[in-house]
Amino acid sequence: MSTEGAMSRSRLLPSLLGILLLLMGLALLAGGIKLSTLGGSLYYLLAGIGLALTGVLLIMARRAALGLYALVLFASTVWALWEVGLDWWQLVPRLAMLFALGIVMLLPWFRRPLLTPDASPMGTRALGAAVVIAGITALASQFTNPGEIEGQLDRDSVPGMTNTAPAMPDGDWNSYGRSAHGDRYSPLAQITPENVSKLEPAWTYRTGDLPGPNDPGETTAENTPLKVNGMLYVCTPHSQVIALEPETGKEIWRFDPKLSTQKAENFKGWAHMTCRGVTYHDDAVYASAEQSPTGAASTTPASTVCPRRIFLPTADTRLIALNADTGKMCEDFGDKGQVDLTANIGGFTAGGYYSTSPPAVTQNLVVIGGHVTDNVSTDEPSGVIRAYDVHTGELVWNWDSGNPDDTTPIAEGQTYTRNSPNMWSMFSVDEKLGMLYLPMGNQTPDQFGGFRTPESEKYAAGLTALDIATGKVRWYFQFTHHDLWDMDVGGQPTLMDLKTADGVKPAVLASTKQGSIYVLDRSNGQPIVPIKEIPVPQGAVEGDYTSPTQPMSDLNFVPPVLQERDMWGVTPFDQMLCRIDFKSLRYEGMFTPPSLQGSIVYPGNFGVFDWGGISVDPVRQIAFVNPSYMAFKSKLVPAAEVAGGPGRKSETEGVQPNKGAPYGVILEALLSPMGLPCQAPAWGYVAAVDLTNNKTLWMHKNGTVRDSSPVPIPLSMGVPSLGGAFTTASGLAFLSGTLDQYLRAYDVKNGKQLWEGRLPAGAQTTPMTYTGKDGKQYVLVVAGGHGSLGTKQGDYVIAYKLPD
Repeated sequence: MSTEGAMSRSRLLPSLLGILLLLMGLALLAGGIKLSTLGGSLYYLLAGIGLALTGVLLIMARRAALGLYALVLFASTVWALWEVGLDWWQLVPRLAMLFALGIVMLLPWFRRPLLTPDASPMGTRALGAAVVIAGITALASQFTNPGEIEGQLDRDSVPGMTNTAPAMPDGDWNSYGRSAHGDRYSPLAQITPENVSKLEPAWTYRTGDLPGPNDPGETTAENTPLKVNGMLYVCTPHSQVIALEPETGKEIWRFDPKLSTQKAENFKGWAHMTCRGVTYHDDAVYASAEQSPTGAASTTPASTVCPRRIFLPTADTRLIALNADTGKMCEDFGDKGQVDLTANIGGFTAGGYYSTSPPAVTQNLVVIGGHVTDNVSTDEPSGVIRAYDVHTGELVWNWDSGNPDDTTPIAEGQTYTRNSPNMWSMFSVDEKLGMLYLPMGNQTPDQFGGFRTPESEKYAAGLTALDIATGKVRWYFQFTHHDLWDMDVGGQPTLMDLKTADGVKPAVLASTKQGSIYVLDRSNGQPIVPIKEIPVPQGAVEGDYTSPTQPMSDLNFVPPVLQERDMWGVTPFDQMLCRIDFKSLRYEGMFTPPSLQGSIVYPGNFGVFDWGGISVDPVRQIAFVNPSYMAFKSKLVPAAEVAGGPGRKSETEGVQPNKGAPYGVILEALLSPMGLPCQAPAWGYVAAVDLTNNKTLWMHKNGTVRDSSPVPIPLSMGVPSLGGAFTTASGLAFLSGTLDQYLRAYDVKNGKQLWEGRLPAGAQTTPMTYTGKDGKQYVLVVAGGHGSLGTKQGDYVIAYKLPD
């Protein structure tokens, strides 16, 4: 082989690398020009020029390529440190690819063809130094934890503070939030921080309820079972109720309501199938003053048909009463065991109105709200709250926020106020104070409020306390004024006695999507933790307006305002595209108004806190929380253009029509072309708050991308969670709602993860704990996946316990 032929072949690798760098450089240059015209960083333009020239020099076999690339890598390292410091996940898209290519260029097969025997080694040395500096930067970032807070709780109790929730056996879980106070706190202490690592599966039960071809939308498993009356009560997405033996998971009875689809299969994407829970009522609990949560014995005769009953909300707008012992319908309730919730509601799109959350029960009443599908039209069903006699099913009162003063049962033939704000989440109840606590949504459509009435504005996006006996408003507090961002109060309010500088107060804690946890005196609605009105961005679209200020609690997990440098990606290219998207959208911080340009909503309507709420330890006086941080974007679409758009696919896909409003809206997460969040991780945390001083004790990123990335590697990046946690007297917290398929246990004193159990499907729900007849403490979770989040679906109920 001739010398010329050998040299030609040796230059092949540098030439191929040169072509690659040239193409990369041109791509960065094109995007960099676009970004710079939007007022963004000039880095991508300059880096594009540097990479393209390096590529040309490599193709020409010029040794100057090494020195020029060294300059690009060194400058990129300095720029990265200036923008984000030693934050490993932020450094990855900025330096990882360039670092790897630098190492490749130092390999003999790429370097030697560029050099002659008498060539200066300066370029090689410069590139080697640049690679070393970038490597040291990456190594140093391994010892930092941006966004995390390290801390340690130094107490096991606060003197004088006890669990004041309604009494029940320690081993039971007889309400959605364990008690009607929604505290999600269990006095059980058999499983401890010292032995929780030994937890193992005790049994697994499969319900058989899986997504079907005629479902009107996503199927989501969000159920927290009850353990009461010696049984476990599970409800499935298709509104089936199953009673299980707590120690073995053996099926005792099953009730299938035989759902009517209401022809909802013709309206796919307008609703989702879910059942967060059922509700239990036992006449014996109220039979004596000692047992009764009210402190007084009931004067209402016990039912001879169903003294213990389960109340089931169904996806086809019924409220059903079941005999808790047998699963048979209670014939004395309503129409042979059921109440028709379509009564007096008026017309609605199939699947557009039903109850997804368990009703509240009191001594004499069962009280229920309803889910109204967002952003369909300005003529949707009422958000009325209805209270029925717990035995007969007779309507006792109704509270319609569009007609709030008249709670007398509506007359036959009349219709509740159309489109009034609804309450789709979970009630909390204080029977001693005689109040129900309602976390309220807003009047649809979410992103345009020009047609809202004063009545709907008054009670929307806040907390309303109703008198149990009459349904009259006792007090209310609004958390978002003129809500244009879908900031429904999703979490069940948490009731507890709180130790303050002014003594012990009856408190209600309301977690919200915007990140504030509002702490109010539940007897009168006055703030216990200060709430400040803060100025917010202005400038709504024509026909609408914005509130000049919004209330923010001093106790909050509100994230910092996003900056261009917070945009993220796996590579420089998708990060650059996210930066272009960011600079193309309207964003002036939290509560940036919706716009025709498109606006960033951060925190997004996924929330910092959603329906999972929070858990409190009333003895230690702490709260365990799981904040999530996902930016969304909304773009208003003129009504004339809605018909020609892609159409609605679900509540977060396609054009939401908002029929009757001047604008439809496109809602979607702020994602890169690779489907990853545009904002940098972490996206999900666990944290604890010391409620005696409202300080965050500790905060750690939580969860991995194992089940949400193309390559199933369990990188601990911190992922969002949907669902709540519970805490125990032994000092543990359990959470399963992350996007990866795990149930995890944490030490509430320092946040250390002590155990995790791999699940066969997503578990976007709230786990619970109980004691069986065998004296063992169990931890139970429903793993059924979540259609809206795309987690793996299933039909599993799984219980864990310590080894015998």
